[in-house]
Amino acid sequence: MRKTPKVAGFTLLELLVVMVIIGLLAAYVGPRYFAQLGKSEQGAAKAQIEALAKALDTFRLDTGHYPSNNVGLNALTVKPANETKWQGPYLQKDVPLDPWGRAYIYSLKDTGADFDLKSLGKDGQVGGEGDNADVSYR
Repeated sequence: MRKTPKVAGFTLLELLVVMVIIGLLAAYVGPRYFAQLGKSEQGAAKAQIEALAKALDTFRLDTGHYPSNNVGLNALTVKPANETKWQGPYLQKDVPLDPWGRAYIYSLKDTGADFDLKSLGKDGQVGGEGDNADVSYR
């Protein structure tokens, strides 16, 4: 009599048990991972706003005023017309977009002594909570 060699492998039941365990782990870890991703985007927006605010302060130290609303954040990389004291560029690269791919909103306050700088968050709408919350300077 010939003995047939025993073939090593997994049974269907063993594969199904492993698939269920992987599914349970993904269901538990997935939401936590994506919640952290939203927090990191908010953190990146805060860091970029702080860097832009420092560049705006340096612009003001050189020129004596913040950029006008017409020129906006572009004054940090390109010399505005009739700006003789400009010592830029104040950023190494172009003005970045927020983590959600939209431009930061810059506005010079009426007094001209201060500015607003913000991102509207993930939803692009004013206000919001969590990932959709606005990120602003000051």
